[in-house]
Amino acid sequence: MASNSIIPYTTSSSSQTYEVFVSFRGDTRNNFSDHLFGALGRKGIHFFRDDTKLKKGKLILPELLQAIDGSQILVVVFSEEYASSKWCLRELERIADYVDNDVSGKHVLPIFYRVDPSDVRNQSGQYKEAFDEYEQIFKEDEEKKKEVQRWRGALARVGYLSGWHITNE
Repeated sequence: MASNSIIPYTTSSSSQTYEVFVSFRGDTRNNFSDHLFGALGRKGIHFFRDDTKLKKGKLILPELLQAIDGSQILVVVFSEEYASSKWCLRELERIADYVDNDVSGKHVLPIFYRVDPSDVRNQSGQYKEAFDEYEQIFKEDEEKKKEVQRWRGALARVGYLSGWHITNE
């Protein structure tokens, strides 16, 4: 698979560890995401959840990327604060690599929780604010500026997928 990601793939597409990986920001942890994980658990679906599955003493990013690569369904919960998390955007960058890859057999499913899908696609609203801040912070670092551009591309690619637009709890 051709990847725009700076971090190489470490698992093959035939190696499945989880049925579902959910990328979400902490602003949904104690409400929407908790309900989603509860529903997955009640259905007996094996999922990755960072606060219970990350191994203590291990580097976080490689563990997250391995969980993404080893999952069949990749759910992205776009929320008001999602773009303000570099961790979420790094997860999204990897997830976006699977959007146009029919060979992987993975399914990317976006949920727009209290955000307009066009804000995600176009990096407007709170997403614009987050990216304005990244560009200010990283203005002297060429590698980080490239990373921000990859994040923008990932938001657009996943933001254009058909998903669920949830405006209330």
